[in-house]
Amino acid sequence: MVQIILVLIIAYLLGSIPSGLIIGKTFYKTDIRQHGSGNLGGTNTFRTLGVKAGIAVTLADILKGTLAASLPYLFHVDINPLLAGVLAVIGHTYPIFAGFRGGKAVATSGGVLLLCAPFMFITVFVVFFLSLYITKYVSLSSMIAGICAVIYALVIWNVPLLIAVTLLASFVIYRHRANIKRIINKTEPKIKWL
Repeated sequence: MVQIILVLIIAYLLGSIPSGLIIGKTFYKTDIRQHGSGNLGGTNTFRTLGVKAGIAVTLADILKGTLAASLPYLFHVDINPLLAGVLAVIGHTYPIFAGFRGGKAVATSGGVLLLCAPFMFITVFVVFFLSLYITKYVSLSSMIAGICAVIYALVIWNVPLLIAVTLLASFVIYRHRANIKRIINKTEPKIKWL
């Protein structure tokens, strides 16, 4: 029981590592929370610091989810890796190391799927970029990808996966509620590079 609690705490702490804040302050002398959307995730990093920083933050955030989900295997603890992954996503969104102001759960959720359901990850990844190509909205594409993950889990009928991705997709949509309003009002920024 102690090991299980330890794994879950480590998963949350891994998720709490503020990649955007670290990369912004270390290499650009910039706190990205004071720019753009004020968000610590990859999208705001792309907009604020450019492509290289955006890619680095996105990859780091994905890795956090993958590493956290692998903790039950590394520590030989008998819990579903999805549970550790969900804790990492909570940590990413409400990081103890950054005043509980984090990202929007997308990349870290993807990292969890990369380990626990790689074919789902590939499917969701393709859906995300197809949606992005059509709509030019990162936020909308993120939400569509989350819904796709839920449908995927329903089709293959994997109950633990369905519960986890439903939680993650709901979290992603909740975190994008301001974006939804801007999309409706046609004030949400569109990407220009695709």
